[in-house]
Amino acid sequence: MALISDFLKALAQMGDRRFLGVLATSLALTIALLIAFAAGAGWIAGFLPATIDLPLAGEVSLPVAGLQGLAVGAVLLGSTFLMVPVAAAFVNLFLERIADAVERKYYPEVADTPGTGLLASMLSALKFTAVVIGVNLVGLVVYLLAGPLAPFVFIAVNGYLLGREYFQLVAERHLAPREAEALRRRNWLSAWVAGTLMTVPLMIPVLNLIIPVLGVATFTHQVHRARARG
Repeated sequence: MALISDFLKALAQMGDRRFLGVLATSLALTIALLIAFAAGAGWIAGFLPATIDLPLAGEVSLPVAGLQGLAVGAVLLGSTFLMVPVAAAFVNLFLERIADAVERKYYPEVADTPGTGLLASMLSALKFTAVVIGVNLVGLVVYLLAGPLAPFVFIAVNGYLLGREYFQLVAERHLAPREAEALRRRNWLSAWVAGTLMTVPLMIPVLNLIIPVLGVATFTHQVHRARARG
């Protein structure tokens, strides 16, 4: 299967200096963000009431440490789902570096792509993060109605978003936006499958830092194979 071949090529290149640089930066940014979330949750917990009234037990005291622990735990649990847009946003900032490394090794004839620049990459990352968060907030109703199927709906929705965004961004390195979109539409199923396979490990600590890098590299191979097919 072509997708497996693309992934194996990406995996074989993980020792590339540029890949490792992106991984190190993404790790630092992710840790900083989680620390900030946890600290913010602990600060908010300080404003919560120290006692609550339960129907049968009456007034129950809650230690501050317990409140802070609950708040931090809630943030860490929420981060499992937030890691999809967060990890994707971080790698969006460095997509050019990863795609360029892949092209210089496997597609040297097109390796001298100018790139989109840091500001454009930041805007793209912010836009994509907003779209993913917005879609998932709206999708909360669907997730609740889906019951036991909610995880599968979550994976399918975010897989589509990741596949759509990554394929489009890589394709726009060589094609005009409309041409890139047309190429993506012709290859929507393979992009969706690749994005879906990224979504599951994105919710697993440590893997959620490696998978986006592998994903960008895999989509770079996908785009060039799609272009070769015409």
